[in-house]
Amino acid sequence: MILNKTRILGALFAMGMFAASSSAFGQLNSNTASVSLSATLAESLTVAATPSSVTFSLVSGGTANGSAPVAVTTGWVLNRNRTNVNLVGYFASATAALTDGGSPAINIPTSEVFGRMTTGTPTTYTAFTGSPALAPAGAGLALFTQAITAANRAANRSDNLDLQINLTAQPQLPAGTYTGTLSIQAQAL
Repeated sequence: MILNKTRILGALFAMGMFAASSSAFGQLNSNTASVSLSATLAESLTVAATPSSVTFSLVSGGTANGSAPVAVTTGWVLNRNRTNVNLVGYFASATAALTDGGSPAINIPTSEVFGRMTTGTPTTYTAFTGSPALAPAGAGLALFTQAITAANRAANRSDNLDLQINLTAQPQLPAGTYTGTLSIQAQAL
């Protein structure tokens, strides 16, 4: 029995020494692993317009308003070098904003198609006869210019575009159905 007590005491002593010796050494730290991070927020510029179709009940020698204003929403996320967002409406041809498609074609030129954006640049009805960037010569209308600052690099705005066709310069336009496409596009500078 003395032998067992001696063994137990020896084992306890050895455990104590092991505990003391392991705490006598400092902490052990691993190497440092590093992970490189890269995050990209891409620039974007979008335009949405509704409705996608506007109708006119033309008045011979007179003025007709569009059936509904076009609600235009322009959204952007831009880099810090951009200073302006411009919105432009335009037709493919200054001489044929709308056409009857006949042979020979009878056209309504851009000088007879008017737009206004009361929250934008043309606050009164103005013909689509300008030549802003993006538009063919004599076939466009600048709708707004939005200055870009640190406070609105990521933003959107909504505007209504009212349309009108004024046939006072073309009182002899024959009866018919005239169709055309108005393009609306934004540009960040």
